[in-house]
Order: sequence, then structure tokens, then C-alpha cells
Amino acid sequence: MTTSATPRRSARPRRRWRSKDNVARGRRLALLVLGVPLLGAGAGGLWLHGRLRASLPQLEGERTLPGLSAPVRVERDVQGVPRIAGKSRLDLSRALGFVHGQERYFQMDLLRRRAAGEIAELVGPAALKLDRTVRVHRFRSVAERSIQAYAEGVNAGLAALGAPPFEYLALRVAPLPWRPEDTILAELAMFVTLQSGLPERESLLGVMHDVLPPALFAFLAPSGTEWDAPLVGGAFKVAPVPGPDVLDLRRAAPPKAAAQGPSAERAAALDSDPDLVLGSNNWAVAGAHTASGAPLLADDMHLQITVPNIWYRAVLAWSEGGEERQVVGVTLPGTPVTIVGTNAHVAWGFTNSEGDWADLVEVEPDPSDLDAYRTPSGPRKLTHVSERIRVKGGAEETLEVVETIWGPIVDRDHRGRKRALRWVAQDEEGVNLALSALETAQTLAEAQEVANRTGAPAQNFVAVDRHGHIGWTILGRIPRRVGFDGRLPSSWADGARRWDGWLAPGEYPRIVDPPSGRIWTANARVVDGEMLRKIGYGGYDLGARAQQIRDDLLAIERATPEDMLNVQIDVRAIFLARWRDLLLKTLTPEALAEDPRRAEMRRLVESWGGRASPDSVGYRLVRDFRTTLAEQVFEPLTAPCKAADPRFRWNRLPFYEGPLWALVTERPPHLLDPKHESWDAQLLAAADAVVESLTRDGARLADQTWGRRNAAQIQHPLSRAVPFLARFLDMPRDELPGDSNMPRAQGPENGASERLAVSPGREAEGLFHMPGGQSGHPLSPNYADGHAAWAKGKPRPLLPGPTVHVLTLRPPGGR
Repeated sequence: MTTSATPRRSARPRRRWRSKDNVARGRRLALLVLGVPLLGAGAGGLWLHGRLRASLPQLEGERTLPGLSAPVRVERDVQGVPRIAGKSRLDLSRALGFVHGQERYFQMDLLRRRAAGEIAELVGPAALKLDRTVRVHRFRSVAERSIQAYAEGVNAGLAALGAPPFEYLALRVAPLPWRPEDTILAELAMFVTLQSGLPERESLLGVMHDVLPPALFAFLAPSGTEWDAPLVGGAFKVAPVPGPDVLDLRRAAPPKAAAQGPSAERAAALDSDPDLVLGSNNWAVAGAHTASGAPLLADDMHLQITVPNIWYRAVLAWSEGGEERQVVGVTLPGTPVTIVGTNAHVAWGFTNSEGDWADLVEVEPDPSDLDAYRTPSGPRKLTHVSERIRVKGGAEETLEVVETIWGPIVDRDHRGRKRALRWVAQDEEGVNLALSALETAQTLAEAQEVANRTGAPAQNFVAVDRHGHIGWTILGRIPRRVGFDGRLPSSWADGARRWDGWLAPGEYPRIVDPPSGRIWTANARVVDGEMLRKIGYGGYDLGARAQQIRDDLLAIERATPEDMLNVQIDVRAIFLARWRDLLLKTLTPEALAEDPRRAEMRRLVESWGGRASPDSVGYRLVRDFRTTLAEQVFEPLTAPCKAADPRFRWNRLPFYEGPLWALVTERPPHLLDPKHESWDAQLLAAADAVVESLTRDGARLADQTWGRRNAAQIQHPLSRAVPFLARFLDMPRDELPGDSNMPRAQGPENGASERLAVSPGREAEGLFHMPGGQSGHPLSPNYADGHAAWAKGKPRPLLPGPTVHVLTLRPPGGR
């Protein structure tokens, strides 16, 4: 296996500043961001430039930090990665808060506001829709734990800046202080990011279950496919193709819904929806299969990538019980803990589990009282809560939240029934900072126990220890379901279906030291049987990416950190190979004779290279052929669902590859869209639609590379609202390799938020990189200095380099 192709720079270049241009670029940015007229603004520009520079963090010297018990030393390398050393972990929480507050405060502010539904207060009416959606969960009322030292450190760091972070200058608002409960809101924001799609997927299956014949529902909504690659159990089979007695499209009446007709453009847009670009990977390799003899951990968490990057690298060093401790990894600004990393005894990493952590509850009304509903203990009144949403530049809005004993009312289904949402995030048990105990875990067993007690968005937790053990479990609280599996919406009114508390750590699924010596997860199903029943079905990814990772790992006899990175950036298009073969079979000599554009398509597909490389046109053609065909095939099959509920989207079905491949290989005539005479004609129509969409307005098919489609759009929140700021704030529009269904799962806005490979105790050999840079300030040399290595898939050391800046934080009156 070879490494991925180097990204190409888009034809639309971005200006990249150099340090010698700092003053000039600072003045330009000040004028642009703050709206000062360019003419006659010399003095104003200088003043604003001064304010921008004043908001840069303090890197050197000394600073008093109230609450410290002893001095703390903050050493930064040339990339701005700090090593924060002090006497106690509590002091480090305070110091880390200081550093976060100086480097990333605006990012932290957006995190807490996102979870609380308070963004409109900062940016105005444009954020009202988002605020309304989130405010219904009333997360601020859940955030009650005190993380006092960290909060005080954040506010001290913010106050120590010579001016507020530049975003507040642009928005013309003052930053509000950080409160202890805001740390919980930052964690709850990750629930919103990672699990907010759960109700939609459950609702989608509910519509299909209610509207379609049972055999068709079973066929279109399988629990897995031949691509499954779990650690426990085998692949699940797709149900048989339904016969004409179930559905015959050639005889069926046209659907009542006026659905938009299929098109290549729509198919591409649907398949590129950011929520569909899953990609997190982690794995472990036992020492028997590594070059060093020590177990290796690799982790790359995939998210929507923004500027600054969501993670902040840090090394924390302190003394505890006479023992020197150090943890290396990434922190989440807004929280005082290391999220992913190594403490020299244990190394750990996450991927989103995609289990089922929320349920839609059908609320049965009380016939005798319109404001009441049925519960296992009898009728109860609905609870009405008024939430005030402050709006910058607009009138305050009142949102009426209606609550049940299970959670808030979130919608009505296709039959008009009210539905409440029961979600782990709404429960105090679901959110805590127990994750911090990983920083001192000595063994895999200890680490797994911590993971099972942690309240956080449920993750595939993979860890290795210095004793040679490797393992997997679930991090996050698991509800104990009674009476149902959680896959479909249901009524809980009679008490037969419910959550009955939480699983104890001893009941959690765990895997330790499997015979293969490898563990892998990739957002897909990991287990089966009783373990799967506990985790449930949330929205597992197709197993193609997991399968490719598994095969990559099994092919490596003596793995190194560099080998782990090569797997992380693998862009071989194994999943699409059979679709390429199908497209070539479709483009027969007879078909080529009918349209010369088909001949060019065939030539480009023949030379596709078998990789999601930026310069490959053939890869893009094969990919678009599959997604276009999928839309043309599934639109008529699911038309009754769309007619019943306009919100229905077939492409949210994670395993549609299974039924799609069955249809195009078995070719049942009764499930062929009546618009086509044969399945050959259907496939050829999909190929033609792709060519048509890519050659409009005189465009050349040979120019439609994958890189043009997959050009990075990694943006700062301000440039999303004010596009002309993009050249100052955003990352370059590199044409990136990678795609879904391969290890380097890469989209324009989504990708690896970090890549890590390390053996605990051998951190000096570890590798790490992430998009963007350490700093959130565009005038800092560390704003984007790590980005090129991430885009090109080049290794960088996990540990910081030589110290170039030292800041000492002292307690009041301390020396």
C-alpha cells in the first residue's frame, strides 16, 4: 500500500501572508474587519492595527494568576504548542484555562452558545433558526457542576489581553466572562455535533416502516451489508429483493407527491451533505505486530473543520503523590481535560460510536384534557417553559418549550402525532468530566473503567498500555432499554417500553487482546449479539472504510507510527472498484457509437487510477455514476415515504449500498422505473446524466477532476458571514485527496481534525498533525503553520520542539 496523492492547490489561489508582512496585513485586516473606510483612515487603521496586535496572547515574561498555589511554567515551541508544567493538576487546570482564554476564547464562546442556543445574541437574527432548534433542550439548566479553577484561569487570560479577541472587535460586542457551567455547555456542544442526527434517522425508519410493505422495508433498510467488518461477528445479509406481489413499479400508479426529478447535480449534492461524510478512525496494533514490540495506537477524529481547529495541543506536566506525571495530546478549548492522547502508561483515542443514544417517544394525548398526555402512572399535564432568546440588533424572541417526563416535544410525525425526545445529553448522568481520570490511568483495565463512567457523547474507545494490552469499549453512558430495541419511534405510555437507568461499567461491551492482535473502528458496527443490543442502531456507517483499514493492518507485519499514518491517508478506491467495472460494462461499443461523449467518458474511467486523487477525472465520474443511479433507483421506490412526509430523505439510509447493488446485479423488471425500457437503459441514463451535468456551459469533461469537486472550504465563522474576509481568515482552497468509504474520508469541509500515532512510553517516536494551527489569531505565526503538513499527509512529531517562548504564571505575591 502506498501513501495518498499530494493535494493540489485550487485554481482560485489564496493569499498567504509571511511574518514580514505582519504590520501591513494587520492594517488591511483591521480596515476590512472593522469596516473603516479605506480613504482617510490612516490614523484609524493604525489604531485598529494596534488593537488587533493587543489581542495577541502573551507568550513570554511573567503574569500573576490568582488562585495558583505555586508558579506554572508555559513553554511554547515554534509551532506554538505549549508544555505547561506546575506543582499540581489543579494549578494546571487554571493555567490551561489562561492559555485557552488567550488563544481560543471566541471558539469557546461559540461552543457554549451553540449548546445553550444563544448565538443570535452574538451575531443577530441569522442564527435564530439554529438557536430555536437547540434551545428546546434547555441545556443551560443541565450545566451545574463547578469547574471553578479552569473558569477563573480563562477569565484571567482574557483579561490579560491588551484588547478583546479580534472577532469581538469585528462584531462590536464585548465578550462575556466564562462561567464554570460553560465547560459543561462546551461538552454538550459536542453532543449536538455528534448526535443531533439521531432523531432524523429514527424518524426516517419510522416513516418507511409505516408506509412501505414489510418486505420492501426490510430490503431497503438492512442492518448491514457484505461490507461489514466488525471485531465480533460477521457481515449481515441484505434481505431478498421483494417480488412483484409486494411492489411492481411497472404497474403502480404515479406517486401523489410532486417530488423533484432525479438529476446528477442533486445526487452529488445529497451525497456530499456534510453530515454524510463520516470518517473517524482509530485502531490498535499489539506489540507482536509492531517494529518496536510495544503496542501502537492510531487515532484520527473526523469532524467539520473550521478555523481555528477544534482541538488545542498541549503537554501537561505535574507532580502527584511524589510521582512526576505528564500527558500529551489535544484539549478542547472550554474544558480543562486532555481529550485524546498518552500519559506514558496508556494511550487512547476516539471515534464516534454511531450507537443509539436517543429515542423518539410518541406522546399519546389524554382524551379528556388537550394539555395532558398518558404516562405509565396516569395522565400528566404537559410542562410549558418560556425560553428567551436575545438577538443582537433585533427584538428578543420567546420560545415556548413543551416538556414531558421523557424530554421536550421536538416535532410531529407524518401522522401528526407529537413526539418527545429522550436523549442521553438531557440527563445529568450523561455529562461529566470523569474523562480527566484517563490522565493518570496506569493500565488498560483502569482506562476502560474510566471510559465506562464518563459522561460524554458515546465513543468507540480504543486504548493500549505499556504492559502490551490493547482493547475497545464504549466511552459514555449507555441507557438500559426495556421492551424495545430503539430502532423505531414508539409510545412509552403503558410503561412496557422505557429506559431503566444506566448500565454499570461491568455490563459494558469490552474487547481485550483479540487473537488477531488488531482492533479497528470506523463509525461502523463493531460487535453483534448481546453487545450490539446494548449499543443499539444509531446511524452506523457502511463498513467499507472499516474493512479497508482492517485489511491494511493485517497486511503490515511490523508496524511503525509511519505505517499508521500511511493507513490514515490511504485513498485507494476499493469500494468503488466494482462500480467502475459496472460503468465500463454499461459503456458498450453500441452505446459509444450513439454518443461520442460516452467514448470520452469510457477513456477517462479506464484511466481512473483507482484512487481518490485530486487529478483523477475517472474517479469523479465513477462516484457520480453511482450516486446518480442511486437517486434514479430509490426515488420511485421511496416515493410513498416522501408523499407521507416531505422531510423524508432516502440518502440518510446508511446501508443503501446493499439494496442498490442487489438491484443493479439482479435487475428485477418489476422494480425498474417505468421511464426506462430496461436496466441497461437505466444505467446508461445515469451515465449520460453525469456527463450532461459536468459539461454544461461549454465545460470540458476532461477538466472535471475530483480535486475541483473536493477543494477545501475550511473557514473561519466570520468569513462565512462576510465572504470577503475569507482571504484573510480561511485556510487555502487545496484540492484534497480522499473521500467517503476509504480511510482518508475527506470532504471540502470535513476531514481528519487530527492524526495521531503513538506507543505509550515512546512518545518521542509518536506522530501528530492537525489542520490550521495552534492560534486563533490571524496575526499569529501559528495561525496556519501546521496546515500544509496536514493537507499533504506529512508526519510531524507528537512532542513539542525546542522551547522558543517561556511565560511564567505566578500566584499573587509568589516568586
